[in-house]
Amino acid sequence: MPQRPRLEVLAFLFVLESLVTVALPGPDTRWRCTRCGNLTRFDVVRTARTREFWHVSLSGDPEIEETETLHGDVEQVSCRWCGASSSEGVIELIPRADAGADPTADSTPDIV
Repeated sequence: MPQRPRLEVLAFLFVLESLVTVALPGPDTRWRCTRCGNLTRFDVVRTARTREFWHVSLSGDPEIEETETLHGDVEQVSCRWCGASSSEGVIELIPRADAGADPTADSTPDIV
């Protein structure tokens, strides 16, 4: 009978996977799902550390008037069309066509 992985190993792998962050697209890149070709619709799970200016009215109701992101990590990106996620390695960064890349290199249409 095959030996099952020890609980400590599974817990370590879970923690390790949760520490992996996903690269954000820059001015010259964009995300692409390699499974279905999606370029435009993604669900993004992210953690952000922010500084906010809260204006509290005399009645005690707070309103956030300014937000500054001090640090942010994208933990997971999932394709909205097919459900594939970055943890599966199917969300990639590719050059944007408008950033000087050859627009014919990616024949997948940008469907909105």
